[in-house]
Amino acid sequence: MDIRRLSKFDRALSGIERALGTVSGAAVESRPSPATQPESHLEETQRRHAAGLMRVNHTGEVCAQALYDGQAALARDDATRAHLHAAAVEETDHLAWCAQRLRELDDRPSWLNPLWYAGSFAIGALAAAIGDRWSLGFVVETERQVEAHLHEHLRRLPESDARSRAILQTMQAEEARHASNAQARGGAELPRPIPQLMRFASTVMKAVAYRL
Repeated sequence: MDIRRLSKFDRALSGIERALGTVSGAAVESRPSPATQPESHLEETQRRHAAGLMRVNHTGEVCAQALYDGQAALARDDATRAHLHAAAVEETDHLAWCAQRLRELDDRPSWLNPLWYAGSFAIGALAAAIGDRWSLGFVVETERQVEAHLHEHLRRLPESDARSRAILQTMQAEEARHASNAQARGGAELPRPIPQLMRFASTVMKAVAYRL
């Protein structure tokens, strides 16, 4: 389906369908999970910790889907919209991989995913309403912060959890590429207070999603 040729109404319906799939856990990956290693034994405390981290990462991918959906909905340029949708395809893979890993760890996604989605969609739409350069700049800053967050989680994962580690390493490389691509397309540098506010919101989300 070529999103660029859809009417606004059709794009709205497609967006609703994507939103329902995202928050209901029905995301389907287009590529197999990079977690090809055999499952290793984790002590119960390690399992709970790994599951908490992967729940945070799953929530982060719910937010990423919502941000891209909100930005694409109000993008002014068809090429920018196509770029956002192409990046969202890889983010859908990340979402599905994290969901699969949570099931393997006998755990669940965040109960607050509908709330995370709604808030992130609104932020993405606001960024797009200001203009495509600022929207792409928001992608750059978001992906830079996600890359740093994944680096932290790779450090905090139990050493023996090779399956979760493989997923996060692949995600980290792809998030860095999304930032580079958005910057190459003309993403503007965000004013100084905005990245700090984004980090604060991310810190709150991570603390809550780890437990809920």
